[in-house]
Amino acid sequence: MPVAWFLGAGRSGGSGAGDFLGGADLLQLLVLAFGGALVVGNGLALLRPRSDRRNREGSLERPAVGRSLVMMGVGLIAAIWAIATLLS
Repeated sequence: MPVAWFLGAGRSGGSGAGDFLGGADLLQLLVLAFGGALVVGNGLALLRPRSDRRNREGSLERPAVGRSLVMMGVGLIAAIWAIATLLS
């Protein structure tokens, strides 16, 4: 049934181009996907930075913590907005 919902089956209003792959909810689904990707990607980058990034002395560089936290916040706000919009 989730696949049928995603493809727009069972919605009133006939079958048109707007029913394909989310239809009217496409923007909200994309915002949810990008927001979630921002949160997960930056969270993982903070938890486990790349091991091949070394400075001249051979020690690991610190990840950009401030930028990662800001991007996680933006992604979280976007994901919450998208979920609220989809549920309303």
